[in-house]
Amino acid sequence: MSSFFPSPRKAGRGGERSEPGEGPLRICDSPSPASDLKVLGTLSPFHGERERKARTLEFIFVLATGLLAGAISGIIGTGSSIMLVPVLVWQFGPKEAVPIMAVAAIIGNFSRILAWWREVDWRATFAFAITAAPAAALGAKTLLVLPPRAVDVTIGLFLLAMIPGRRWLASHEVKLAPWHLAVIGAFVGYLTGIVVTTGPITVPIFLMYGLVKGAFLATEAASSLMMYVSKVAAFRGLGAMPLETFLKGLITGGSLMAGTFLSKRFVTKMDAESFRYMLDGLMLFSGLAMLWNAYNG
Repeated sequence: MSSFFPSPRKAGRGGERSEPGEGPLRICDSPSPASDLKVLGTLSPFHGERERKARTLEFIFVLATGLLAGAISGIIGTGSSIMLVPVLVWQFGPKEAVPIMAVAAIIGNFSRILAWWREVDWRATFAFAITAAPAAALGAKTLLVLPPRAVDVTIGLFLLAMIPGRRWLASHEVKLAPWHLAVIGAFVGYLTGIVVTTGPITVPIFLMYGLVKGAFLATEAASSLMMYVSKVAAFRGLGAMPLETFLKGLITGGSLMAGTFLSKRFVTKMDAESFRYMLDGLMLFSGLAMLWNAYNG
């Protein structure tokens, strides 16, 4: 029975109704006139129509944000999750936002692979993903038992430290080998299973491997794709990925894909130093955003 209507009550003496454990309630007792008007408003057919229109506009805003986020991540290799997650939480709630973003990330990363297919470094991709993919599934399974605030603080401080750290390593010509990627992949994959995104962490990793521009974007995307496929499979196995949530992720991911292809022309015109400056700016923003999220969590 609809929640708008009270459940039947047995009549007592003197025209009164009562239930076990309750005092007498007179038949003439009723909510206030203001409450009556509120209930009548929710029963009105116009209320449902207004709510549907509001939902539609909100979802259009999600897709517009996804288009912008896809364009930015298509230029600097990450950032889509950082932009989209607050909007997804606002629209769908925090419990549904994480699996939706995981599905959308698969579509977004796949689009970057398509845009830069010929420049993917498959050796680096498989060296990283061979440990990162199973670790992401493990991280997704332990998501509910770890304190999110501690994880956000750790990643935020790591990102801020990586800005001078990456430049110091670059000045000393530190280069990562494939076996380094395999070791780092296990750590990053596990974090990816726990938090919404670790894109800003993978950025300096593949830069220190020696990749820039299209080769960097494609290889980082291919590696991330394998992690997110593993994460989504784990969510599905845990019952946190119903069909409706999966479809929302596909639609959101479609907007990321469109933004990625729109941004390709800007990447081809960007010099390597400008590219690195943009990455440093993103890591600064991402680190501060994660610390702020931990502070307000």
